[in-house]
Amino acid sequence: MARRRQLFEGKAKILFEGPEPGTLVQYFKDDATAFNAQKKGIITGKGVLNNRISEYLMTRLTEIGIPTHFIRRLNMREQLIREVEIIPLEVVVRNVAAGSFATRLGIQEGTRLPRSIIEYYYKNDALNDPMVCEEHITCFGWASTQDLDDVVALTLRVNDFLTGLFLGVGISLVDFKLEFGRLFENEEMRIVLADEISPDNCRLWDSKTGEKMDKDRFRRDLGKVEEGYQEVARRLGILPEAGVRDMKGPEAMQ
Repeated sequence: MARRRQLFEGKAKILFEGPEPGTLVQYFKDDATAFNAQKKGIITGKGVLNNRISEYLMTRLTEIGIPTHFIRRLNMREQLIREVEIIPLEVVVRNVAAGSFATRLGIQEGTRLPRSIIEYYYKNDALNDPMVCEEHITCFGWASTQDLDDVVALTLRVNDFLTGLFLGVGISLVDFKLEFGRLFENEEMRIVLADEISPDNCRLWDSKTGEKMDKDRFRRDLGKVEEGYQEVARRLGILPEAGVRDMKGPEAMQ
């Protein structure tokens, strides 16, 4: 296993130094957390599935002109990505009332919203990722007005495309979280889609039965968590033929 220098470990992924300047290796773990890491567990094979699902969705988005950090998948748990300067915001798109949104506003879960809503949350675990508005974002310099214009434009395009893609395989895209970064190339900067897109950060319901096929199965102790992730991959046509087997990550250099 290749020895690489570990740069960062988050709740669901580990970032390692990439093989070339300006690249990173993103490793997907099986670790699962909820409620800002107050609940922790393991979802067997989750990293393998999220790697494949995110690869597929990022590739499809690239095909329609959405710039992303994704370069290519390396193996069952790793992908090569471009190094970007992450904007410290979680951009959440709500198409259907669910989760904290439904609770906060007293709306029955499952209610389709008159139009999609974009919310911003400041990425800070110590503060429980508080909701913020554009005034906070620009005041504290987390992103400029132009950055936010680019983020919103990309987010709406991603939502339109993914809503249709998932609907085509019988899945309702209820809500999801995106992250963006600044990519610096040839003395120019552009905003690109970063992080991942998977059942970890999307609410995905069967469009007919409403059955949940995402991390809510873990959050709410619904059982059959692995099966939910596998069903999403199966419907997208990317469930690994060999099944979801374990694979150790690269050996980190001290």
